[in-house]
Amino acid sequence: MNIEPVYISALQAFGYTEAEARFVYIVATHSGYFVARQFLAFAGVGWGKRTNQFWAKLQSNKHARIGSLPRYRAVYHLFARAIYRELHREHLRNRRRHEREYIEARIAILDFVLANPELSYLETEPDKLAFFCRELGIEPRLLPAKTYLGRKTVQPTLRYFVDRFPMFLPQSNLTPRVVTFSFIQGSEANLSAFAHHLQVYSSLFRELREFRLLYLARTEAHFAKASELFNALVTVPLDSHPADDLLRYFAIRKAWDFHQYEAVTEADLAFRNVSKERFSGERFEHFYRAWKADRIGDAHIREAFQGHHLPHLTHFETRVLESFAGSGDPEEEER
Repeated sequence: MNIEPVYISALQAFGYTEAEARFVYIVATHSGYFVARQFLAFAGVGWGKRTNQFWAKLQSNKHARIGSLPRYRAVYHLFARAIYRELHREHLRNRRRHEREYIEARIAILDFVLANPELSYLETEPDKLAFFCRELGIEPRLLPAKTYLGRKTVQPTLRYFVDRFPMFLPQSNLTPRVVTFSFIQGSEANLSAFAHHLQVYSSLFRELREFRLLYLARTEAHFAKASELFNALVTVPLDSHPADDLLRYFAIRKAWDFHQYEAVTEADLAFRNVSKERFSGERFEHFYRAWKADRIGDAHIREAFQGHHLPHLTHFETRVLESFAGSGDPEEEER
């Protein structure tokens, strides 16, 4: 992470030390919210005069407010327009008040960024547009976007990558540069948000020859299902001829289910064994049951799995997201 000196100087003008200014920059850019343990670990300090001075500066400058959540005893919200204006980030919704799920997601994002400062993040919307549109030549209409209605004007505003999950590039100068996307699982008991996220990004994924997606969660509970979902919604649909292979797999499986063993060759069995993993998961089971019962036909399968003319190489990784913490005051730690 390379922070331009001009931004550090602008924040120091408010009275923050260099370390405090760097922390404020990271919070404003990536989350808008933080908890005490994150600052303590970042600054490498425990509770004392230095931390009290930092909290006092935030409050006297009216740059942050303090709230609480069931999981956290104190949550600091960096909301001041003056801060975001100095960093050229006035459009970020980090400044506004948010619901619990949003705040917890921002704290999780900050945990990841603070734990991985060496990564080359695409920090802002202009950074991402420059990479995907100018460097890769992808049309803006293919990027994940959301329209916001203005409070003071009737003209709607189109914003890109509003989820703001960490996105980064390799540090090497080799080309083409392979981007890594990420998704942070919330406290939900299902993967509906992850499935929606993959669908929102599907148009962009189709334009990339190679990319990585890092799935982050506090526990490993959803790892297997998340991998299965990524394969079903991203990897297989991006194959060159997925529908042909899927229909062949269905035909072999149906013949075997109906004990028509004479219709199945050794080559078919080898293909079935290879395809089991590729086409595993609830989505493929749903299609197979409907196809087997003649509720849908081959045309429906081909429409759902059209494939793509470009060769794609996808990488999916799951990782436990650890809390970025040092030796803080227990009264301010997570419960």
